[in-house]
Amino acid sequence: MTDQVTTISPVNGNIYVERPFADADQITRVLDKARRMQRIWQDESLDRRRETISRAVDLLLERTDMLAEEITWQMGRPLSQAGGEIRGFEERARYMLQVAPKALADIAVQDDGEFRKYIRKQPLGVIFVMAPWNYPYLTVANSLIPALLAGNAVLLKPSPQTPLVAERLVEIFREAGVPDGVFQYLHLADQDALSVIAKADLQGVVFTGSVANGRRVEQAAAGRFLPVGLELGGKDPAYVRADADLSGAVENLVDGAFYNSGQSCCAVERIYVHDSLYQDFIAAFAAQVRQYRLGNPCDENINLGPMVGALAAARVQGQIDAAIAAGAEGLIDPRLFPAAKPGTAYLAPQVLINVNHDMRVMTEESFGPVVGIMPVGGDEEAIRLMNDSPYGLTASIWSSDADAVTHIGERIETGTLFMNRCDYLDPGLAWTGVKESGRGCSLSELGFDYLTRPKSFHLRLK
Repeated sequence: MTDQVTTISPVNGNIYVERPFADADQITRVLDKARRMQRIWQDESLDRRRETISRAVDLLLERTDMLAEEITWQMGRPLSQAGGEIRGFEERARYMLQVAPKALADIAVQDDGEFRKYIRKQPLGVIFVMAPWNYPYLTVANSLIPALLAGNAVLLKPSPQTPLVAERLVEIFREAGVPDGVFQYLHLADQDALSVIAKADLQGVVFTGSVANGRRVEQAAAGRFLPVGLELGGKDPAYVRADADLSGAVENLVDGAFYNSGQSCCAVERIYVHDSLYQDFIAAFAAQVRQYRLGNPCDENINLGPMVGALAAARVQGQIDAAIAAGAEGLIDPRLFPAAKPGTAYLAPQVLINVNHDMRVMTEESFGPVVGIMPVGGDEEAIRLMNDSPYGLTASIWSSDADAVTHIGERIETGTLFMNRCDYLDPGLAWTGVKESGRGCSLSELGFDYLTRPKSFHLRLK
């Protein structure tokens, strides 16, 4: 096992970052400091915590260009799009800053002169956040901001693909005035991270990543009675009804499937189109995908970058090859994308038809630039196929009938139901999944409840 983080940039296949893994002594020191400083941070007023975190967001925005370039080199998102992640961080942070007083307020039960009864939301303590590489700032915002606002300390383990994100965030929040020790990071080997969950004096764990690793996190926390939030994979479906606006559906679903090279937990990975629109839909969809420009993501003219690594690209290509061998048809000629080369992270986008649920590409998470499209005869068939999945993160329905969408949406096994949009997290709405897409909730006012514990006060005044 290696003793350091080695980040291979998907841009050119070279080493971009090297960092030593934390040893046992460093882990102990960081945890001790977190426990000690959490008590001090908890005693700060909410107004003071809000002011400090707001300054941190301002400082983050000032560094957008630098942070965007680092995102591109670490995980491959086109530079023309990478800055949007920092602005997305701001959107989520500003919302949580705004609603924190209401979300963290005491819940009054009785105050009549004889009894005063209320419920107070208290911080859990030290929260261990394990972040992914695909949206390394956005995903951290979901837990970091409400955790700090509530008075917790946060220990961040970044993905080894994006280690600089943790370093930049801690540096910026300290500069803004968050006390040293309240927010720290550790570069950890996977087994050491699981050992921290299993043995360290933590009060909560938040993990974003694959289902397989989510299971390992659950197993490490077993018997400890720790609150564990899991935001895991997805195989998110879309259904285009007969009454949909065809051009709007095509434009948005192409973006929902291929933005960030499809490397999003809520990317659109399978599409079901009503028979009456199917031929027009797939023709328009494929035509738009052919307009993508795959290449070096540092080029401002490029809008489709490499996948995170060569192994990830090979895995997705394997799904595509297996589907075509089983009878699927690829509508995109890979020769249109000369930057795509076997053995590298650069993979041509693909649109598959003549697919079915016997194919892995329609049932297993792809997490790459491929989507399968099937015709359906109506709502019932679409509902059955959309629910035929171990995942349940988001689903989108494309229609002009909001009542019909609501009725269908009530039957879809999903955490979020979209109408005429997809692949977007509104910070005012709860971000949650069902089935193997995870458990718990982030964002919205409800997100604070998973980072606090209720304490009841029952005071007899007379």
